[in-house]
Parts: sequence; C-alpha cells; structure tokens
Amino acid sequence: MNDIPQITPQELRKRLASGEELVLIDVREDDEVAFGMIPGAQHIPMGQIPQQTEELPADTEIIFICRSGNRSQRVCEYLQQFGIKGSNLSGGMIEWNETEQA
Repeated sequence: MNDIPQITPQELRKRLASGEELVLIDVREDDEVAFGMIPGAQHIPMGQIPQQTEELPADTEIIFICRSGNRSQRVCEYLQQFGIKGSNLSGGMIEWNETEQA
C-alpha cells in the first residue's frame, strides 16, 4: 500500500473550524452527493479525475472524500504518479456523518 496521508473526520472538522485553507474534493457519483456533501467541497466524480488533474491546486492541501474512504484512497494513489499529493478522509462520508451525530 502506498504511503497516503490519512485524515480522520474529527481532525478535518477541527482544521476546517480553525479556518485552515484546504481543498476538499468529493469523488463520489452524482447520486451519492445528492444525499449531502461536506460544506465547501468540490464535486469531481472519480472517473473525471484524470481529465481534471491539471486543474488541481499544487499549493494547497487537498483532501479527497468518498463514501467509505476506498475510492478516495485510490484517487490519491493515482495522483501520486503525477506528483500531486492528497490526503484521504479515512472512513469517508460514513464516518463523517457518524462523528457529526456524536
């Protein structure tokens, strides 16, 4: 497994609350994001990432998000080969929503 940085939903909530500049990219499909996204996240379905690679910021930390953390992990691994570093939201939206209710 590649050495992809992981961020927990709790850590992401703290960093967003502090006003830290982060780019959030949700790689889920349209029907999935219809149920909700993290405020401020951009929606780029996983299948469109290869066409969007050049538009990803190089100077801001990118957090990739999916339902459970698996697809966003694969996106991070794919982008590594182009020198784009991203972090994976571990547990994805499932854990994000669980921590919201806690």
